[in-house]
Amino acid sequence: MLPVAAQGPLPAPVPSFYATYQYTSYTVYDNTSAAPPTAVRGVGGTLILRPNGTYEKHLSIVAPSGPHYFNQTGRFTLAGDSIRFAFTDLKGSDVQRGTFRFDPVTKRLTVSIIGYPSGNKGVYELVATEVNTTPAPKASRSKPAKKARR
Repeated sequence: MLPVAAQGPLPAPVPSFYATYQYTSYTVYDNTSAAPPTAVRGVGGTLILRPNGTYEKHLSIVAPSGPHYFNQTGRFTLAGDSIRFAFTDLKGSDVQRGTFRFDPVTKRLTVSIIGYPSGNKGVYELVATEVNTTPAPKASRSKPAKKARR
């Protein structure tokens, strides 16, 4: 028998994958209901994916009851078409898993996040607004500009 060749790491996504994305839609698939998927209205915000594996999510949903904001910062990892977001919020450490599909020509990203109970999912559609080639800048403590005297 011949030894099995070791599989190397999967190729990295094309550089244009690392970008600032604008949320364009969010659809909820609930397998516990016979109702069709729910297209959530009033979706906005951004998702920043950086080459160093960090991300920032600023999602807003404007509902009849008022706006709802979902902000996360953390790390993401890719393996094939799988994506994993790890973050810490007020409830502690958490992970969201799912799949992604990226079209480098249109700069569109579709992210499907596994929901609960099993079989449910949320599908986010996004479009890149700018390409990120460097990690997030370090916060600086600059002084405000002084007003000119007249």
